[in-house]
Amino acid sequence: MAADTEPLEILLHLPLLAEDKNVPYVFVPSKQALGRACGVTRPVIACSVTTNEGSQLKSQIQQLKDAIEKFLI
Repeated sequence: MAADTEPLEILLHLPLLAEDKNVPYVFVPSKQALGRACGVTRPVIACSVTTNEGSQLKSQIQQLKDAIEKFLI
């Protein structure tokens, strides 16, 4: 989620949902940077990372999830 979202209230319900579902999340400083990380030219205020069983990225996504969970402790 982008910390520079205006108004921030439009995404403040997402951390509550994530915690309720035991899903790790992070805030990033810039919606422009989040958009670039998503591969688009527009600003993005929130995104999710998902995987399926056959994905080649599954191990990288798991490493990222583990790193995020360390920040939550």
